[in-house]
Amino acid sequence: MTLDRAVTWVLRAWAGVVFTFVFIPIIFSLVFSFNSQRFPTIPLGEFSTQWYQTILADPDVWQAALTSIIVAVCTSVLATFLGFCTAYSDYRYNFRFKGAYLALILLPPTIPLIIMALAMLAWFSRIGASGEVWSIIAAHTVLTAPFAMAIIRLRLNQMDENLEAAAWNLGASEWATMRHVVLPFCKPAIISAACLCAAVSFDEFAIAWFVSGLNKTVPVVILEIVTGNIDPQVNAIGTFVFLTSMTLVVAAQLLFLARTARGTKQGAGT
Repeated sequence: MTLDRAVTWVLRAWAGVVFTFVFIPIIFSLVFSFNSQRFPTIPLGEFSTQWYQTILADPDVWQAALTSIIVAVCTSVLATFLGFCTAYSDYRYNFRFKGAYLALILLPPTIPLIIMALAMLAWFSRIGASGEVWSIIAAHTVLTAPFAMAIIRLRLNQMDENLEAAAWNLGASEWATMRHVVLPFCKPAIISAACLCAAVSFDEFAIAWFVSGLNKTVPVVILEIVTGNIDPQVNAIGTFVFLTSMTLVVAAQLLFLARTARGTKQGAGT
């Protein structure tokens, strides 16, 4: 076995260990969500869907799910828009203090969530907006916009710098060039960024817990359920949250790979 093959197998084994470490607790949570027993013990009890029936009959869970969906959708739209504007300004223009500008844009993910949550709570309380749905949206937009910016900026790195100049020489305005050249080229990254921002927002707990007030999201409801007791409903709700987030992330990745492969084939054909 050559050194390259040995390194490849070691990396694959390490990736397998990492994935196992990450997904085994989630798999156990899924299994226990169908367990008839109240406590997560082995051997398991009978197969049962009673915990799913319980959460589906709970109006608080439905309200939290609706709030989470509204927050996730609005956050994905706003964060992706801001991320695209930031990425394009970085790609297209050079200006004074550009480094400081980019550092400030990319700062939120580096701040501990508890610190950001406290800062958001203090700010929203000061302006009288604490506990509003739009305050959660604003806080999550600040958190997720840098992720959208990074994804779209990577896509812009692959764009030929002469495409915009060619469109201008052919008589297109800057807005027409943006609509017919830049946006179609960035479309896979934009959709991927939107899905990722929605997934992060849907899962986020710390900031939502501080600023949500009575407008609770699903992670906040999970905390309230597990506070002081062990409730199998959490396994059922957690499975729903996990499947929703993974669907968004996998869909974004598959779409991005499909668009990239299609573009590569078209480029090879020409």
